[in-house]
Amino acid sequence: MIVIHHNPDCATSRNVLGIIRASGYDPVVIEYLKEGWTEPQLLALFAAAGLTPKTALRTTKSPAKELGLLEENVDEEKILAQMLEHPVLVNRPLVCTRKGVKLCRPSEAVLEILENKPASPYYKEDGSLLDMSGMT
Repeated sequence: MIVIHHNPDCATSRNVLGIIRASGYDPVVIEYLKEGWTEPQLLALFAAAGLTPKTALRTTKSPAKELGLLEENVDEEKILAQMLEHPVLVNRPLVCTRKGVKLCRPSEAVLEILENKPASPYYKEDGSLLDMSGMT
C-alpha cells in the first residue's frame, strides 16, 4: 500500500501523485489540509523519513515567518505545536511505501521509494520530462 499526504493545490504534490499512479499504484490519498495532523502521526512520519519538525517546515507560502518559526532559536516543540494548529506548515508531499517514507521534493524523489517506475518517457504537468537517471 502507498499513502500520499497530498495537497491538490501544490504542483509538486500533483506531480508525485501522477508519478505514483503512472507507476501502476492506486494510492491512499490523504488531503492533510482537510484532515489535519495528530502529534503521534507527525512524529512517526518524521522519524520514518529522517526529518525533524524544523527540517519538515514549509517556509514559503505558509505562516511560518509570521508565527516566528524561522528564528534560529525556535525549538522543535514550538514548530510541532504550530504544525498541529496550522497543517499547511508541513512541507509536502510525504509519501509512505514499503520501501520507506520520504518528503518528495523534488517530485523525482518519489522514485527512490517506489518498486515500480512509470513507463518512459513520463512528463510532469509543466511539460518537463521526469528525470529517471540513476533510478533502477
